[in-house]
Amino acid sequence: MEDQPGRILIFAGKGKGCTTSALGCALRAVGHGMRTLVIQFVKRRRCGEHTAAERLAPDLEIRPMGTGFLQQNDSEAMEQARESAREALKAARDALESGRFELVVLDEVTFAISAGLLSTEEVLKTLKARQPGVHAILTGHSVPPELAKIADTITEFKSVKHAFNQGTEATRGLEF
Repeated sequence: MEDQPGRILIFAGKGKGCTTSALGCALRAVGHGMRTLVIQFVKRRRCGEHTAAERLAPDLEIRPMGTGFLQQNDSEAMEQARESAREALKAARDALESGRFELVVLDEVTFAISAGLLSTEEVLKTLKARQPGVHAILTGHSVPPELAKIADTITEFKSVKHAFNQGTEATRGLEF
């Protein structure tokens, strides 16, 4: 661990690429010998990145902790999604505080905030609890102003054209 504060990066927007960019940074970090944890706040489906992480274990670990696509009109499903998001945030805080990881990715955490699963304040407290030298990457659709204030880098993704909008199914290896 370094004696200086870690950096906070946010990859957000409605375009494809937020999670992919975070995973690219995770791969780069592992290449530099950094233990890396990716916590997925919404996803639960097994994807290609999970298989790749198993090959890079124990240096890269990915934990899908979400309930999958949100069913906003189903109050029971939303409560279950809130509980899963709280468990994911606790896992993130434990990882950030432990010093066991040098990079922790909170995948889709800003989406969890905008969907009402978590509060911005809870996420801020979690980030402030990290050990010196621990970096955090947050992904999702939007950036709450309070998170923007503490971020070192924010990159916004914008969809110009996406095959899904033209009726093409998600493609193995590209979208999952």
